[in-house]
Amino acid sequence: MRHEKSVELLNKAIADELSAVHQYMYFHFHCDDQGYDLLAQLFKKTAIEEMLHIEKLAERILFLGGEVEMLASHEVKKIHDIKEMLEMACQMETDSARDYNMWANECSAHADSASKKVFEELVVDEERHFDQYDTELANMGKFGQNYLALQSIERSKNRASGVVAD
Repeated sequence: MRHEKSVELLNKAIADELSAVHQYMYFHFHCDDQGYDLLAQLFKKTAIEEMLHIEKLAERILFLGGEVEMLASHEVKKIHDIKEMLEMACQMETDSARDYNMWANECSAHADSASKKVFEELVVDEERHFDQYDTELANMGKFGQNYLALQSIERSKNRASGVVAD
């Protein structure tokens, strides 16, 4: 069973997901270093979910008899400002949802409804990720630097009481 167009699109998605994993882990490291545990964990959790997307995409490619390409589509952007991280995350998730919607339609046009379904499931996850990052941006807008300060204070309280975040 060979669907060349689907394999091409699934590999494009893997490249985007790999880039997202790298970017989100970079953000995770820097949020963790700055004491922003909530955001650090959000970026880490999203990166892990993106890894699971890669697995799902790779399984589909192999089923179709294709070769899994493991090349990231973008270099990691060295961003340390939290607001810029969240804005970039929102844009990445928006772009992924848009692309996956288009690619689901292309798979359907090439008589591959199973790959279409994979892309449709990914859209749901990407939209949820967007919502999480958008909510964090809204919180920063409402509470400003106090929002970040509260996360840092919470970390200090937890460490003083012997509770260490994952």
